[in-house]
Amino acid sequence: MPTSIIEAYFPVLLQVLLAATIAGALIALGVLLGKRVKNKVKDTPYECGITPTGSAKERFSVKFYLVAMLFILFDIEAIFLYPWAVVYRELKLFAFFEMLLFIVLVLAGFFYIWKKGVLNWAIEESEQGKTR
Repeated sequence: MPTSIIEAYFPVLLQVLLAATIAGALIALGVLLGKRVKNKVKDTPYECGITPTGSAKERFSVKFYLVAMLFILFDIEAIFLYPWAVVYRELKLFAFFEMLLFIVLVLAGFFYIWKKGVLNWAIEESEQGKTR
């Protein structure tokens, strides 16, 4: 059993230093030994093996950002479920109703955006003429 803070954290510090050393050495070896070939094909962006079309300055749909925020919302909800599960037996019924309220509020937001059509990515023909 470690008797001081230094003894307790020494293995962690050693692992971090070892990982940083290996990462730095691999990057340095790649820079020193790697070939430097520049041409038009290597300078073009790579999009899953498909030749890019259009400009990189095109606007994203607002739905993209709304789905991204929804993803973050459910990640945060999942993070809150872990500590709740740890202390559930100590808090008993109080913890159950608190988490039930939390999940109901999150699901209310989810059903609201579902009803607004944020998750519907299909473009109807009547809407397509309006947006262009």
